[in-house]
Amino acid sequence: MIRVLVQPAAIDVAAELDLHDAGGHGASASFIGRVRGEGDLVELFLDHHPVMTTAGLADLAHAATDRWRLSALTLIHRVGAMEPGDTIVLVLASSPHRAEALAACEFLIDRLKTDVMLWKRETFADGRVQWVEQREGDHSRAGRWDQA
Repeated sequence: MIRVLVQPAAIDVAAELDLHDAGGHGASASFIGRVRGEGDLVELFLDHHPVMTTAGLADLAHAATDRWRLSALTLIHRVGAMEPGDTIVLVLASSPHRAEALAACEFLIDRLKTDVMLWKRETFADGRVQWVEQREGDHSRAGRWDQA
C-alpha cells in the first residue's frame, strides 16, 4: 500500500500511524518534520504546484518501493500557512525488517528536499518576509543516494 497526499489540513499523526500499521508489518520507521520557531518565526508558508508536487512525491514513493522491499509507505506533505510546531511532513515506511524501512524513510526525506516542487516563505515577528533557498547540505545528502 502506497499513500501519497499533499494537503493544507493539519496532519493527524496518530490517525495516520493507526491507518498505516493496520497491516501488522515487521518493522516501521517514521519521520515527522515540524516547523521550527527559530529567529522569531511566526509563519511558514509552503507554496506548491498541485500537479507537479503530487507527482514528485509519488515518483519518490515509487522509487523507494522499487529500491527496498516495503510492505507499506505513507508520505504526506502539508502546504499553505503553518505555525511553529506544526507538522510539515510525515513519512511512514514499513517492511519485514528494520533496515529497509529505515533506509527508505531516510531516502525519502533526503530526496524530497531537492526533488519535489515546494517553495518556502518565512514571516517573522518583526514583519520580515523571506523565501528559503535550498542548502548545499540538502544536495549532498540527496546525492549520496545516487551512489548507494
